[in-house]
Amino acid sequence: MKNGLTVYGLDNLIKSRDFKAIREHTKNWRPADLANLMEPLSAEKEAVVFRLLPREQAARVFSYLQRRRQEDLLKAMADRDVIKIMNDMSDDDRTTLLEELPAKVTQQLLNKLSSRERSIASQLLGYPENSVGRLMTPHFVRVRPQWTISYALDHMRRYGLDSETINMVYVIDKGGKLIDDLRIRQILLAAPKSHVSDIMDSRFIALKATDERETAVRAIKDADLPALPVTDTQGVLLGIVTVDDILDVAEEEATEDIQKIGGSEALEEPYMKIAISKMVRKRATWLVILFLSEMLTATAMGKFENEIAKAVVLSIFVPLVISSGGNSGSQASTLIIRAMAVGEVHLRDWWHVMRREVLSGLSLGGILGVIGVIRISAWHYLFHSYGEHWFLLALTVGIALVGIVLWGSLAGSMLPFLLRRIGLDPATSSAPFVATLVDVSGLIIYFTVAAFILRGTLL
Repeated sequence: MKNGLTVYGLDNLIKSRDFKAIREHTKNWRPADLANLMEPLSAEKEAVVFRLLPREQAARVFSYLQRRRQEDLLKAMADRDVIKIMNDMSDDDRTTLLEELPAKVTQQLLNKLSSRERSIASQLLGYPENSVGRLMTPHFVRVRPQWTISYALDHMRRYGLDSETINMVYVIDKGGKLIDDLRIRQILLAAPKSHVSDIMDSRFIALKATDERETAVRAIKDADLPALPVTDTQGVLLGIVTVDDILDVAEEEATEDIQKIGGSEALEEPYMKIAISKMVRKRATWLVILFLSEMLTATAMGKFENEIAKAVVLSIFVPLVISSGGNSGSQASTLIIRAMAVGEVHLRDWWHVMRREVLSGLSLGGILGVIGVIRISAWHYLFHSYGEHWFLLALTVGIALVGIVLWGSLAGSMLPFLLRRIGLDPATSSAPFVATLVDVSGLIIYFTVAAFILRGTLL
């Protein structure tokens, strides 16, 4: 709540058609806060508010709405209002909206734009999906190296108002090629009669328009800058990508990875907005795959039917043993996927990772194995639960835990490398998938160890 205005108060103002009060209450709101305030309203009532907002404020608020909400609002508004908002939106936000709309709707909206904005939008939409070119904006400040600082500042005052950010200024040559980037403070603190070339060091980081969005996330993190320039293959400056757009990309990518790790296809819409039928389809695929995979567990159990019949006590520890392997595999898989995502681990590091996981798996398996032996021993002395061969049973469980946890750690850590190597998303090696794989192989390890240690006694 701000200035005493709530969603209920705004709703009442709309119903009473007190448009003057709406303008007065909303004029000083931050765009993100106003978008959140209007979220519960119907699209028709939102359209009323948007018609009352100043053009620039309306465009900024519109960019903070959920994608489905934007589509509903466009349908509810008159053509002239749609044209006003679309023309005033930032180029990158408009591109994001247009690329997610049906092709026919996108073309209709493009036709409604001014010739200048239509040219910019068409150019950005021409870049590959998920490329940096779709994120960039052509509104930025550029200067020439031979200009004096005083002249450069005058130029910035004249053209900086429409720039996406004034924090960074880009130096280009006569052919439009990028030759340096400067922070605004460098220019402000330089002597007015000195030249731009005097404060240049010709060191800069630039993205290519065809680079993937993930490249921009890593680059802006390493550069620690509020924006990065985008060039073509010849080095000509095309636009810039700002940190706010990169943060949106990073959040989207992290959300997709987390959803995949959880054993689901990535959702294209927020959880509360996506249709239940679509969410069921996204989740059902992996659930069916995992269900069919778990059938192998029953098959593996059937292969050891004789051993189970002879020593029913072995079946008591099946959930304990195989879940430990699945948990260790899920841990390893999650750690490696995240390390890959942030650039800590690369394909060439697979051998180093394997060695670390061998040591980790043996250590973790040893810890769980000792706990398992202690548990069986304690129950034997307290309740005499496992008969005269309790020690061999404890030894079986302890050794099996070491082997299964070791195998789970190796499987969970190596699957992301395998998937990355064949060109798939490592997040696809989700924790449930790893757990299912280790469940089946864990049973084989467990009963193989039991057959070796208990032969001639329980078996």
